[in-house]
Amino acid sequence: MSVLTRDEAQNRAKLLDVLRYTIELDLTTGDETFESSTVIRFAARTHGDTFVEIRPAALHSVTLDGEPVDPETLDDNRLPLTGLTAGEHELRVHASMRYSRTGEGMHRFTDPTDGETYLYTQLFMEDVQRVFAAFDQPDLKSVFELTVQAPDGWTVLANGITEHLGDGRWQAAPTPLISTYLVAVAAGPWHSVRTEHRGLPFGLHCRRSLAPYLDADTDELLDITRACYDRYHEKFEEPYPFDSYDQAFVPEFNAGAMENPGLVTFRDEFVYRSAVTDTERQTRAMVIAHEMAHMWFGDLVTLQWWDDIWLNESFAEYMGYQTLTEATRFHGTWTEFGVVRKPWGYDADQRPSTHPVAPENVDDTASALLNFDGISYAKGASALRQLVTWLGEKNFLAGINTHFARHRFANATLADFIDSLAAHTDRDVHAWADAWLRTTGVDTLVPALSGSNGDHTLTVDHHGSRPHRVGVGLYDLDLADENRHLTLRRRLEIDIPQSTPEPLGKRPALLLLNDGDLTYAKVRFDPGSFDTVRARLSGLPDPLTRAVVWNALRDAVRDGELAPAAYLETARAHLPHETDLALVQGVLTFASGQAADRYATPEQRPAALAALSALCRDLIRRTEDGDHPSLRLIAVRHFIAVAAHPETIAAWLADGTVPGGPELDPDLRWRVLARLAVLGAVDDAAITAELDRDPSATGREGAARCRAALPDAEAKRTAWAAMFEDDDLSNYLFTATAQGFWQPEQADLVANYVPRFYQDAVAVAARRGPAIADAAGRWAFPGHAVDPDTLRLGEQCLTDAHPIPALRRKLVDQLDDLARALRVREAHQG
Repeated sequence: MSVLTRDEAQNRAKLLDVLRYTIELDLTTGDETFESSTVIRFAARTHGDTFVEIRPAALHSVTLDGEPVDPETLDDNRLPLTGLTAGEHELRVHASMRYSRTGEGMHRFTDPTDGETYLYTQLFMEDVQRVFAAFDQPDLKSVFELTVQAPDGWTVLANGITEHLGDGRWQAAPTPLISTYLVAVAAGPWHSVRTEHRGLPFGLHCRRSLAPYLDADTDELLDITRACYDRYHEKFEEPYPFDSYDQAFVPEFNAGAMENPGLVTFRDEFVYRSAVTDTERQTRAMVIAHEMAHMWFGDLVTLQWWDDIWLNESFAEYMGYQTLTEATRFHGTWTEFGVVRKPWGYDADQRPSTHPVAPENVDDTASALLNFDGISYAKGASALRQLVTWLGEKNFLAGINTHFARHRFANATLADFIDSLAAHTDRDVHAWADAWLRTTGVDTLVPALSGSNGDHTLTVDHHGSRPHRVGVGLYDLDLADENRHLTLRRRLEIDIPQSTPEPLGKRPALLLLNDGDLTYAKVRFDPGSFDTVRARLSGLPDPLTRAVVWNALRDAVRDGELAPAAYLETARAHLPHETDLALVQGVLTFASGQAADRYATPEQRPAALAALSALCRDLIRRTEDGDHPSLRLIAVRHFIAVAAHPETIAAWLADGTVPGGPELDPDLRWRVLARLAVLGAVDDAAITAELDRDPSATGREGAARCRAALPDAEAKRTAWAAMFEDDDLSNYLFTATAQGFWQPEQADLVANYVPRFYQDAVAVAARRGPAIADAAGRWAFPGHAVDPDTLRLGEQCLTDAHPIPALRRKLVDQLDDLARALRVREAHQG
């Protein structure tokens, strides 16, 4: 497919004003295609040539100003429009379009539970052309009028309020000016819950088979939605800009959610079929807050070109976490951000594929798609949190409101935003933006203490280029406390680079840079503080402080400065006393998925798994009183994941419960079965029986994951063919199969597939496109094979095989992580 370049978009924006789209979709024409008829009214400023994008199964007819245009002139996805004169024009396009099974364009899904079919659009970033003809770039905003013919019994949702005209025909209210990638349709026999808030229609929607689970959480979901809506109206002078607010939980969704104006789509795993932790509920609430923030950041004011992705995502990320903290019962959101989201940014920023938060050279849409990563989300949000610290929240919000007023229903750039902020402060915001948003990499802050007796000073060694305003926590041992907790003596705020050393008084037991986690940087410890951390980490009084410490230890492991075994020992000592769920989850995830599975050598791994099993047993014992169900659930899940022997978890499956609880719901049953499959303790008949018990879409994914995990040559051949040869798997079933295929315990069995991965992944990505390319590079990569041959084969693939950009980016990242794992192993052999 031809990708749109920035130069092409700029030239087309100079030529055209797009006035209105009138779109008719007929969803009743079969399982493979639907009919799409589009009328685009636009004006040309001068004489000229241009093109419109469409990717049809069949292009039936095209007219421009009533004159036929030969459909054969369609070149790939571009239909030339030549000889335009200055003035208004009308383009009519009728085509048959393909349904998608990869979460792109118009995705079609049939629920195995009840046979009902659901459709929804995901038009980001250039997939509108899979649904209707469009001038597909964000700065050609327009009004969209939509009519949909749907099967009887279906409901059609769209950006505006929809009306059923009879006989399956639905009409949506015209939109305000929005970008093409934000148009949304969701059609099917939805289960819907409707209400109003402040006169605005609110709706929640899901598949009928998930209705009981949505109903159980309706009050929580609507309470969070209302609270965020009200809080944003306290922050923003511009009112909510659309006519309704629907939230649809849709199947096989590739992202967490999508900020379509008036119709936010979420992955329907957020409709919980099984028990979840309170942190998972907090994550869902954050996504709700994040997407609502997009109604202003991204939808009302939209980036002009894809180099300013951060103007959408970083702001929504920051606002989501901050607003959730201010407006709901979830007050620990920044701890979860620190231990889960922020490391995503740190990791991405240390790979060869790193880029500035606001890059200057995003030449085309394929390049732009690669930048939806931990930098645009987590690093950008961290930068904004530092900006608020440096600028002051009052000035920050004043600048935001100026930005909205200047650019409502239009497009804006980084320069526009900085100008809006600069209008409300004497600080040099332009210099701040250059230092923070135009640079790459992670600064490192290292403390140096000097002095003696009660007269110590602090100097911070600053490895990097950005200015920082950071908290410095001085902690002393509480000698009166038999548990030897740490108490905060005082917290300083200092600017880095420093002008002079900071006086501290007596030497603290622990000096912690970035206490409060207000900047984005790796931190290290002085030797005395490091000893204190290893011995007293759980004695720190504040979860966010502990998150900063755990991140520092995580960074030290990744940088080869701390042995994975030492990290596991620290977790073994302190996690049984941890009270914050996000910290327990984050530490266990890194400990098992990285420290044990990748950084530990094969010889070290059994001891690592044993340590993690013992840690999880400690947590399970601690929660026997029933007062900590979320903590117990985390411990049970991780105990299952690291089980080296099948007996205990097989007994849980047979009994249908963990002794003392919880009972094994569908999620836990599939987790146990997957681990038993890895260990060779179940067969295909047991998997089939479980699928009969749970024939849902999630059950199908669980069965695919389990079958791919069986330590059997034929099972591996079947799974490989399903992923790389047959092209029948949906995006979710592909991912589930890939998750099961590679297992560290089965390295010898799958060794021959490691070299095959590169050639087969390149081929399937070329055939099936970016979504499957992403899944192949993320989940089907042989990450367990930490050896120089895997690295050499991957580097050769990048040089010789020409993978499409989405796969290339994933391979670059995976190979860099692999090289890092090799360095960590070499640093801590034996």
